[in-house]
Order: sequence, then structure tokens, then C-alpha cells
Amino acid sequence: MAIPAPSSQREMRRRNLSRVLYAVAEADQVSRAAVAARIGLTRASVSTLVEELLRAGFLVELGPGRSGGVGRPGNALALTDLGPCGLGAEIGVDHLTVCAVDLRGQVRARRTDEAPNRGEGPASVLRRLGSLTERVSADAGAAGLRPAGLAVAVPGLVTRSSTTVVHAPNLGWHDTDIAEHLPGPLRLTVDNEANFGALAELWQREPEDAPADFVHVSAEVGIGAAVVLDGELLRGRRGFAGELGHVPVEPDGPDCACGGSGCLEQYAGEAAMLGAAGVEASGAGGRSAALAELQARAERGDPDALAALRRAGGALGIALAAAVNLLDPRAVVLGGTLAGLAPWLLPSLEAELRRRTAAPGAVPELAVSAIGSAGPSLGAAHSVVRTVLSDPLPYAAAR
Repeated sequence: MAIPAPSSQREMRRRNLSRVLYAVAEADQVSRAAVAARIGLTRASVSTLVEELLRAGFLVELGPGRSGGVGRPGNALALTDLGPCGLGAEIGVDHLTVCAVDLRGQVRARRTDEAPNRGEGPASVLRRLGSLTERVSADAGAAGLRPAGLAVAVPGLVTRSSTTVVHAPNLGWHDTDIAEHLPGPLRLTVDNEANFGALAELWQREPEDAPADFVHVSAEVGIGAAVVLDGELLRGRRGFAGELGHVPVEPDGPDCACGGSGCLEQYAGEAAMLGAAGVEASGAGGRSAALAELQARAERGDPDALAALRRAGGALGIALAAAVNLLDPRAVVLGGTLAGLAPWLLPSLEAELRRRTAAPGAVPELAVSAIGSAGPSLGAAHSVVRTVLSDPLPYAAAR
């Protein structure tokens, strides 16, 4: 009678399959020999792992590639653009977005529903999100993909390792379990939108360009932030780390939806910037049109728009100085709405950082995200893809 392999051996095999997939993902196209050199296994071992991944439908062979060494080049390997994909959703204050991303990291389907969600009950909003997810799943299926899971980004506090939104003040949601309203066979993950935006920034940059330590700040109606240290997201004990929007910059300032006063959101949130600039946000086109008008006024040199953005940048600098002094990150990355307004925010933001950063020469690099407002949904979808790459065999194609 055969003796079962110890769990440690099964775990080693699972880990090595994952290492091969990540090596191929990072190189885009690569030979077996190059994979072996990257991960430190013998060519024979890698060849066995590659054959298993080819049979399971995770890899494809593209023909002879560049080996970088002597001898005949081996066939180039690449991740498949069929099979498992990740679904990523974002619940915004005035929109819903769902996208499908394949194992190569390419967006293969995307749909957006522009509609106000503030004040709507969770059941109504999540019913619409479920319908949108079904349509994106159908689009993905038509492209030869099958969803491996769904990750949802929300503008609020999410209890760590759960699907419960504890508090989303800009939606008016409290203690809402997303899983109760999104039944279905897909594995569900829920996290704060800023966390997924930061992960998108970390995972989509070229490795040599991606800082391992940064604070990612983004804005919609509220302001969210996420902290990445040594390439890992800082979540905090309960999962609530990164609430930069509710750091007070003027203790006696305006009341905030969180229950505090003088929070950063009251100075650098979208509503605050639009109001200070005298831009009406309730007209035709809603929020998107209002933000485009704010940017256009800033480009024309409108004094009210420039003053509003200068004030917002200064408030961001005050709040971020506390994070910089505490964490010493390499970079601060502006995403979401802030990315488009960065030319007018950065001067006063940087001035406050330089004035308030304690350690000499410790002012971090200031960067602008190229991902913009797509970050939360992309980060969510990529988190599902990385779940597949980390443990592929449960998602293998049926044979």
C-alpha cells in the first residue's frame, strides 16, 4: 500500500507551482531554463512543474524564445489569456464598476453603472452590483474566461478578513455584510477602496519602478489612504489602517460625517474643493462634469479655483506630514481625483511636507498615479488573479 505524501511535500509542490507561475508572470515570456535560474530549482524540476501547469491550462508555449545563453533556445512560456480570471468591483458614491482581468493582467471586460448610491439601502445597491457582475461574467465567458472569484472595493471600514462593512459614512452604511446581498458560487473578498487602489499601484508598476514603501492617497467624495511597507499592505489590528481623510487638520474646523471636526476631507475632499472654487456639482453631468470644470478653471488661472486647490494641497501636506514622520515612506502617490488635479495640489502639499517633516532630508518622493480612478476595481480584480497564481490547482480547467 502506497504511503501518502506528507503534507509538507504537498505544500512544497503547491509553492513551487506558484513560484513558476509568478516567474512567468514577471517576465511576460520566458524559457524553462530562465525560470529555473530565477527561482533556484533544477531545470528538470522546473520542466516537470511546467508540464503540469501546461496540462492544467495555466501556461502556453509560444515557440522558440531568446534564451540568453548558448545552445538552441527553448520554447517561450507565457501565462494563458484564457481560463481563470479575476472580477473586481467598486462601489462608489455615484457609480458602480466591475471589470474582468485575465492571468496576464489584461482587462478583458468592464462595465460601469453611473447612478447615485448615497442614501440608497445596501440591498438596492448590491442588487444592481450583482446584475452588473453577471453581465461582466457573461462578457468574460464570451472571451473564453471563467471567473475565479469576486473582490469588492468599498468606501468605508471593512473588518479584517471579513465581508462586513462596519462604517461607510459617505454611503450611509453601517454593519453591512456584503456576502448576504451577493449570493453566488464565487469566492468573495471585500476591502477598502484605498487598499485596493494601493495594491493596484504596487502590482501594476514595473518592479524596478515600484517603491516598496509608500502612502497612496486618493479622493472621491471622501479621502482614502493606504500604507504599503516592505511591499505589504499595512492593515492594522482590525483592518482599519489608513483613514487619512479623518485626520484633523483644523481641530475647530467644520463638522465631518465621521463625527469629528476639521478633518482632511473637509478641506481636500471633492465636495470641499468644488465648493471652495464655486463650482456647482449638481448640474448636468454631475460630479464628473464638475471636476472637469474645476480642472478647466485651474488651467485658465481662475483665482478661486487656484485658491481652492492650494488650500486642499496644504491640508493634504499637513495630514501627510504626520504619516511621513511616523512611517518614513519612500514615496507618496496621489491617485483617483487627486491625480488629475496634481499640478495645482503638489506645490502647497510639498511646501507643508518640507515645513513639517522632522528628519532632515526625509521628505518622500511625490508621485502621481497613472492608474487614476480605475485603481480600486483593478486592484480588486488583480487580488483574485494573485489568489489563483498563489494556489493554481483548485482553479485548473476540467479535463
